[in-house]
Amino acid sequence: MTALGFIYPGHSAEDDYPRMEQLLGSDIRVDVVHTELGEDVRRVDVLRETGAPGPLAEACEQLRLSGAEAVVWVNTAGSFVDGWDASREQVRSLAVAAGMPASSSSFAFAHAVREVGARRVAVAATYPEDVAELFVRFLEEGAGVRVASVHGAGAATAADVAAWGPDRVHELVLAADHPEAEAVLVPDSALHTVSSLPALEAAVGKPVLTANQVAAWEALRLTDRRVNAPELGALFTREPLVQV
Repeated sequence: MTALGFIYPGHSAEDDYPRMEQLLGSDIRVDVVHTELGEDVRRVDVLRETGAPGPLAEACEQLRLSGAEAVVWVNTAGSFVDGWDASREQVRSLAVAAGMPASSSSFAFAHAVREVGARRVAVAATYPEDVAELFVRFLEEGAGVRVASVHGAGAATAADVAAWGPDRVHELVLAADHPEAEAVLVPDSALHTVSSLPALEAAVGKPVLTANQVAAWEALRLTDRRVNAPELGALFTREPLVQV
């Protein structure tokens, strides 16, 4: 049994996680601990507060006691908002607090882009434009990933995004796609995407990487596991494969 730990802010699209647990196989356990979201608004100052060390350390302790072998902080905006170096320090603090390998969904995107072999990407962001541009800066200046296009939907709150259905997610991805992009990134962890991944990839003809999906892949990477789960997208079909 491999136990994966996730720290998730508030309550939006956390039901993506039990679905992923089912698709990953019987020897993968997914544990999710929630932190308080605070004010539900996509402003830089508020996003910065979601990653405060105290609540994250408390969540790490809960996951440690549950037997998790790795922990991922699943708040993409809350982990890229201050840039690459601050995000790296945040992850280092998580690892110290948890006593296990740790990462964030922002770093998960950087690693997943490399995994699928993409050098240039499109960003399908639900965020306001200023927040979306901070994600672009994180990718380009920190991860060395070129962004061919970015589309920001301007959603003001996580609650708004959590209510989006598959059709609206589909529209977002199509609006952001670019002929030169080799993958489309959807960075919002409040967005339900897991059940739509095969359809989204079929629509654009390239890998689609979403926040909750890459967080699960990142946790597996930290535990040296690779799982062949095609229903979770192209990211989960890379060699070498371990079928559970």
